[in-house]
Amino acid sequence: MRVVLDTNALMAPVEVGVRTFEELDRLLGEYEPLVPEAVLEELDRLAGGAGEAATAASVGADLARRECETVTHESAYADDAVIEIGRTVEYAVTSDMPLRKRLLEANVPVICLRGRTKFEITEP
Repeated sequence: MRVVLDTNALMAPVEVGVRTFEELDRLLGEYEPLVPEAVLEELDRLAGGAGEAATAASVGADLARRECETVTHESAYADDAVIEIGRTVEYAVTSDMPLRKRLLEANVPVICLRGRTKFEITEP
């Protein structure tokens, strides 16, 4: 089973203390994590800043490069790329509410935070 991760899912370990890949292991067992090129570009751009967001983005970019397969796409923006790829995989991982809404409207099941440290699946 394949899952696509967005920027905030990869920044979650620093921002909210969630171990993204451990939670996906718990929830799904075996899976293939994918990251759109645009998400990696967004993480790299954010990592160039300062403060906690830059640290979270730097950690997220490192996680993505170590744990995920990078996927090419047509979309110019990270959220649009997550939706584009989401239509071809089993799940999308995000806690971004506007993106979550768009994914569910596109009939893509979403894995998101429930409470502070656990992921859950929301079906369209």
